[in-house]
Amino acid sequence: MPMFELDFKIRHACNLGNISSDFPSIKILKWCNNGREVIELVGGTEKDYSRVVKTISEITDVIEEMSDGHKVHLITRTCSCGIEDLVGKSVEETGLLPILPIVFRKGWEYHRIIALRHDDINALLEQFKDQSFFPVVLRKVVFNGFSGSSMTFTADTLFSDLTEKQMDALLTAYRHGYYKLPRDSDIQTIAAERRVARTTFQEHLKKAENKLVSSLAPHIHAWFHLHGGKGQQINEWSH
Repeated sequence: MPMFELDFKIRHACNLGNISSDFPSIKILKWCNNGREVIELVGGTEKDYSRVVKTISEITDVIEEMSDGHKVHLITRTCSCGIEDLVGKSVEETGLLPILPIVFRKGWEYHRIIALRHDDINALLEQFKDQSFFPVVLRKVVFNGFSGSSMTFTADTLFSDLTEKQMDALLTAYRHGYYKLPRDSDIQTIAAERRVARTTFQEHLKKAENKLVSSLAPHIHAWFHLHGGKGQQINEWSH
């Protein structure tokens, strides 16, 4: 029995949807692991970014903000799924598989889902109708397996093994330009500013990096195979 992939957009009252309507030049992407949210802002000006960040900070607790001048990433202390994500709740209740991120643009909320049965899609659309939601179906096709564009993983996949100190070391190093080329700072300088021993900070950072690479490696390996990469060489490296 074939599975199906459904792309649709929908309008309903929610904070990020309303913000995207007020700032039409900005596209908002949201990842969630039912604990925290990662929100990415792309396509706007620095002035627009600052206004949107301020607005988001007024409605949720932002615990981390990162920017490279072209886009902004925010991490929130809690997620909004149980409060206002009626669309996501309907997807979950009908047994469908959501593919993250959810995208907000010009007041529209874009979703991509995988259905095990076509009847599940019909059940979702009927539930939306009962809730007075009127989605616009953008694409509905037979799902033949993950392609490079649909392969994804959750934030929990990447971050669940990291301790709070390891996350802090990683984000601190990023903010100080440690990962730029050439680097803006070094381990000794960052540790001194944080008033911790260099060896302690370096240990937390290296453990965080090792865990992230270990989590990413299977997905990189799969991506290479999907895009015709040198699978044999990748297989040798993985041992």
